[in-house]
Amino acid sequence: MRETEERTTRKRGGHGLLIALVIFVWLAFTAAAILFVDGRTVRFYIYGDEDMTVEYGSTFQDPGVYAVTSGRLFGETEKHLPVQTLGAVDTNKLGTYTLRYMARFAFTDFSTERRVTVVDTTPPVIELKHIEGYVPTWMSGYTEEGYSAIDAVDGDLTDRVESVKLDDRVRYTVTDSAGNTASVERLLPDASYQTPVIRLLGEEHLVMDAGLWYEDAGAELTDKLGTDLSDKLVVEGGVIPWIAGDYQITYSITNDFGETISATRTISVLPVALPEEVTPTEKTIYLTFDDGPGPYTQRLLDVLDRYGAKATFFVTDQDPRYIDLIGKAYKAGHSIGVHTMSHDYYKIYASELAFFEDFFTMEEIIKQQTGEYTRLFRFPGGSSNTISRFNEGIMSRLTRAMNDMGYQFYDWNVYSGDAGETSKTEQIAKNIKEGCAEHRVSVVLQHDIKDYSVAAVESVLQWGLNNGYSFKALQLDSPTAHHGVNN
Repeated sequence: MRETEERTTRKRGGHGLLIALVIFVWLAFTAAAILFVDGRTVRFYIYGDEDMTVEYGSTFQDPGVYAVTSGRLFGETEKHLPVQTLGAVDTNKLGTYTLRYMARFAFTDFSTERRVTVVDTTPPVIELKHIEGYVPTWMSGYTEEGYSAIDAVDGDLTDRVESVKLDDRVRYTVTDSAGNTASVERLLPDASYQTPVIRLLGEEHLVMDAGLWYEDAGAELTDKLGTDLSDKLVVEGGVIPWIAGDYQITYSITNDFGETISATRTISVLPVALPEEVTPTEKTIYLTFDDGPGPYTQRLLDVLDRYGAKATFFVTDQDPRYIDLIGKAYKAGHSIGVHTMSHDYYKIYASELAFFEDFFTMEEIIKQQTGEYTRLFRFPGGSSNTISRFNEGIMSRLTRAMNDMGYQFYDWNVYSGDAGETSKTEQIAKNIKEGCAEHRVSVVLQHDIKDYSVAAVESVLQWGLNNGYSFKALQLDSPTAHHGVNN
């Protein structure tokens, strides 16, 4: 009986295990069937955008995700599954990063992704430097005070900055490797860049008579800041005051950027009119003496005074000991003319400038002696001289210039022969008398530095007066006895 009960009990226990196993299998099958039919899986929900863009150097905060299960029959569960995030974003390095989110369900791993791109859209920063008290000027222009350019990605871009000077400002521009461009401007002071104006001193158009000299009044220039720039003016052109014509003098200045301003003065040099030549109606002898005064000039003045005759002295400064005799001759009523100071042919005929420097010096001496300038002169060697041919055309140029200035030059039509042909007083007197006898009006050439020529004058005076001649001093309207110019 007891065995039977034990067998019965074992049968019941085994039967229970079998039932439990059947139930488990059924439940598992049922669950699997439900899962298969329900199609349950994992669904991810991403906060924010799946594709995100963030700025270089910024702080990146992952918006995150959550995961739930979802099926066709029972829908989504409310319970969130644990989610693991794989990957990271480095905002200090440009590029695209992938964040992978993973969740496990029913022994299966599920995942989704987010792409994060780190970009550079921020332009560089340009910082302008300033020098305390610095003011640019029109002359020097703007001298760069300095600047810097820094980019978050590329670093120092100062050497890539381009600067362009505009009318009243400087524009600075720089572009980084991502194509971001920064631009700033520096405003320049208005006063410093205003173009100054050159102011002519004196008349803008000056009209003057041809004469011994011209002194230009000049010009001045002060910029808008009050800086005097007059000493930086470049003067071009000039005036030859003894030659008639129109001249220009230009004052200019160029700044450091090549911009030039200028002002021009026009000078019109007009020829001085000479009186018309008047031929005396009576027989006239014009005694003229070159190269003095000298040791025999006083004796000559005494002889002329005794006979009441007047003469003309073309003077030099070859012997300053007798220079006061110019004033004595002038006060005695004789005419004074320039013959040159040095009487050095190769010096005075070297150029027009050389001639006039010598000529004007003698004019000053004459003014000191007489109180006024003269307008009478005689070329050394006469206007027909050929010794000047070492400078071709010099005599033609000089005769024109002298006429323009209103100077009258005199040659001669009677030659005494005292310049080397003879040193005999009688022959000199004879030459003069014979020469004058051929002319109604005679201009006689002698030299008062030759004693034998001065000694012949009294004989000539006596002969002339006895033959109805008068002895006069040359004036601007006297006969000039011009020779032909040979150079």
